[in-house]
Amino acid sequence: MPLTHSPQAVAARSGAASWTLPVYAASLFLSAYLVFAVQPMFAKAILPKLGGTPAVWSVAMVFFQATLLAGYVYAHLLATYLSPRRAALTHLGLMAVTLAVALPIGPVADLGKPPSDGEALWLIGVFALSIGLPFFAVSANGPLLQAWFTRSGHEQAKDPYFLYGASNLGSLLALFSYPLVIEPWLTLPQQGSGWAWGFAVLGAGIAAAAGYAARGARSSQATGIAPAADESVGWRRRAEWVLLAFVPSALLIAVTAHISADVAAAPFLWVAPLALFLLTFIVCFQRSPVLSHSLMLRLQPVAVCIPIVLLAAGLQLDWQIMLPMHLLAFFITAMACHGTLVARRPSAGRLTEFYMLMSLGGVLGGAFAALVAPKLFSTVLEYPLLLVAGLACRPGLFPRRHLVLLGGAAIAAALAAGLVVLLDAGADLITALKFTGVAPAIGICLALLGFRPAWLLAALLPVFAVVATARHTEGAADTVRSFYGVHRLSETPDGRYRRLMHGTTVHGVQEIRSADGAPLGGRPEPIAYYHASGPIAGALDALRNGYRTPASVGIVGVGSGAMACHARPGERWSLYEIDREVVAIARDPRRFSFLSHCAQDAALTLGDARISLTEAAPGAYDVLVIDAFSSDAIPVHLLTRQAVALYRSRVSARGAVVLHVSNRNMALADVVAAVGRAEGLAAFERSSRVTPEEAERNIYPAQVVVLAPAGGEQEAALVAAGFDKLTPTSVAPWTDDYADVIGAIWRKLRPL
Repeated sequence: MPLTHSPQAVAARSGAASWTLPVYAASLFLSAYLVFAVQPMFAKAILPKLGGTPAVWSVAMVFFQATLLAGYVYAHLLATYLSPRRAALTHLGLMAVTLAVALPIGPVADLGKPPSDGEALWLIGVFALSIGLPFFAVSANGPLLQAWFTRSGHEQAKDPYFLYGASNLGSLLALFSYPLVIEPWLTLPQQGSGWAWGFAVLGAGIAAAAGYAARGARSSQATGIAPAADESVGWRRRAEWVLLAFVPSALLIAVTAHISADVAAAPFLWVAPLALFLLTFIVCFQRSPVLSHSLMLRLQPVAVCIPIVLLAAGLQLDWQIMLPMHLLAFFITAMACHGTLVARRPSAGRLTEFYMLMSLGGVLGGAFAALVAPKLFSTVLEYPLLLVAGLACRPGLFPRRHLVLLGGAAIAAALAAGLVVLLDAGADLITALKFTGVAPAIGICLALLGFRPAWLLAALLPVFAVVATARHTEGAADTVRSFYGVHRLSETPDGRYRRLMHGTTVHGVQEIRSADGAPLGGRPEPIAYYHASGPIAGALDALRNGYRTPASVGIVGVGSGAMACHARPGERWSLYEIDREVVAIARDPRRFSFLSHCAQDAALTLGDARISLTEAAPGAYDVLVIDAFSSDAIPVHLLTRQAVALYRSRVSARGAVVLHVSNRNMALADVVAAVGRAEGLAAFERSSRVTPEEAERNIYPAQVVVLAPAGGEQEAALVAAGFDKLTPTSVAPWTDDYADVIGAIWRKLRPL
């Protein structure tokens, strides 16, 4: 009897086979965990460099998707051209080099100050230099291990796609454990060290998996078992894989930016859409999916139409309603696309090519939403556009004779949209061309792939209805989009007031005409949150009472520039703003005249306040006002102990820090109080309410917390001005490594 067929050899192979699936599953689980744990970890570390804008996560996703694609290409080359043994030696060598030179992960030293233009490219460069190699090394493991599994001789090796769903369990666990367990308990350096240890353990698992693959390949040769022949795959089917991955990937970026703009640019809001995205893969790659593809297709039109109608009508509901609604629409759309994608997957022989093209679609989708759309559209049009593109991806091919009808419908819809834009008094030819150029491109691509014309027409028309409705309701709105969001200027229906909105939140208002319609000139009066009887003006007046000389005032966040009109003769004012588009708006007297009338000589520094303030002299200001918002969200890194320590070092001994903490979604006064107490400062809070008559004059309520030394002249002046001294609570102070955003949201909801 040959040695390979001896009872001892058979028993050994049987014992090894029993460990094959657990080793592959555990290695894939750990690899996926590392891939998705590092994403919110490193994005959080970089967030303060760019003002806490949600765009940081959008660009980060593009980098991660692009690096994932590079890893999949690398895995495809290894699996196609090298034996499992040679491929394992190559890959383990890469991991050894990574462990030696690139871990533990962390931002590269001396990042420098981000540019005022081209922030996205700068950010991608930072990611590439800091974690490019480690992320590339782990990103290749998914398709590579599954390809090896097909050669392991295991009884389930003919259909390894179920392992992809299993690996996403690791991804899902990483996303949920990060905001709930890792972020609250471990500092960023500790997280980096833990990730390095996990990387080392993963190397051992990969070595074991490669051993099983090599043993299975030798066994197949010895028994004469030939591998299954690859099926034939045409370019059209490959294009379908790319498209069906493109839409949900782009929609992931768009919906994340949409929902995080009004709450906070924080990992837990990044995690929710990404977790749902991964959940769609887990469900769709099951052999018997819990949620059937047919059910998702039936629910999709309703789930998509609701947010589109609300967006078109400009309705703003409570975020507790809007957030689940947007996430549900995203989840069902992604399920519909990924269900179709899985149904059209190839045999195991094409596994690495399938994953590579699927990853290519993800990269293209992410790049479109994060990099191209902000340049193409002046509003966040890509979100509804991608929702209806998901409808167009529904299965159902049609004969080629419908190609002309399909293209004609797309072009007709595009021309109609362009006409709507051109008829708008505030639009120009370039804007029209942007809209007219999108629909034919989508129509041609979908037509070539053979999707039903009825779905395309149903998909395109609501998008342009959104455009027409939005432009009709906004009037002659002036919209500017930057890396930090969408700024929209519009006038109230009566023409008396001009508003500046960022996202869904008003950031400034100026009265430009009197009640009889006559234009107003001269020094404008601050209104909105900055009116004379409000808490921001009250804090400035109270803190001035003890000054023997004119005050030096620093303002973080320019908005419309209304704060500048609280300046008094002889005072020195300095302004800090991260978004150059906001500066351009505030300095243009045709838009707002606060700066031109009240603070022509004020110093204005462009850049993130945390970075820019380090260049100011210690004790430079008597009052430092923190009034920075991204839509309704206050950048978290401006509310931490490290931030307040910086603020305190830049105010004089008699000075104070004034923080505008108005927020629809989070209770922040106790957070600021806890941070101030940790830095040896007392906290004083005042909130305002407005009457219906004041609301008609565009006067808004505001909440302000002042941090100042306890027991001094500042305390007496603040108490006299109606500020209440906040008592200590159990709320923990936030730091650059820890921020309990979920707790702040819960405390806001609790009184309800």
